Amino acid sequence: MIEQFIREVLAEDVGRGDLYARVSAPVPASAKIIAKSDGVLAGEEYLRVLAKMENFTLTWHVHDGERFVKGDVLMELSGDSHTLLRIERTLLNMLLHASSIATLTRRYVDLIAPYGTKLLDTRKTRPLLRNFEKYATRIGGATNHRMGLDDALMLKDTHLKTISDLEGFMAEARRKIPFTSKIEIEAEDADMAKRAMAAGADIVMCDNMTPEALAAIVAYKRENHPGVLLEASGNISLETIEGYAKTGVDAISTGSLIHQAAWIDLSMKMD
Repeated sequence: MIEQFIREVLAEDVGRGDLYARVSAPVPASAKIIAKSDGVLAGEEYLRVLAKMENFTLTWHVHDGERFVKGDVLMELSGDSHTLLRIERTLLNMLLHASSIATLTRRYVDLIAPYGTKLLDTRKTRPLLRNFEKYATRIGGATNHRMGLDDALMLKDTHLKTISDLEGFMAEARRKIPFTSKIEIEAEDADMAKRAMAAGADIVMCDNMTPEALAAIVAYKRENHPGVLLEASGNISLETIEGYAKTGVDAISTGSLIHQAAWIDLSMKMD
């Protein structure tokens, strides 16, 4: 899967061939990837495959999940000049995209780490980039939420509008979905959260609630349904996430890990 992704990324950039190679002969070359801002590195898994496919050498100074600061040399490349110049933008785009997501994710993780709360990503990913972007959140310290509609059954508000008998639907779902698949139900208020727990949800997503309202649901869950997991979601930001973690909720999900990750600054310099 990674190889196919890289082939497509290279094809997008190289097209019918790098015109530079038409007018110059390849020579032995080396280069460095240098950080021009602070961050957390992600992309190593993909860049190792790129190096193998394109036959150049990578020497790593910083690895996936490790922090770096402005001025650090992240890695060194060696190969022929045509190869290094052809893969430069592909390498940097993957490294920048993944590392930027990992960098923002780590900021969220650091804020809630003292409370033992899991940080979850969402399915708000760019089309055809879900595996890549969710890989980056994992490197940053998050736990993946669903990869797709086939690995857990989530009943969001839109689904619930089509279900007249929730308890009957849950019984039917348990008969038809895989034994290992969990069922998660979205709740927009305390009454719905309690109903979802009583109906047998494995996870209840408390959406767009205040920390105060969430804390009350956490207390109710512990008293009445201790086996149910609670997830907070909805407009969670760096400014608010710690308040939600303090409630004792099991997990917090936010799409901003991906769609609000501003690119950090990295560059390749030829020796």
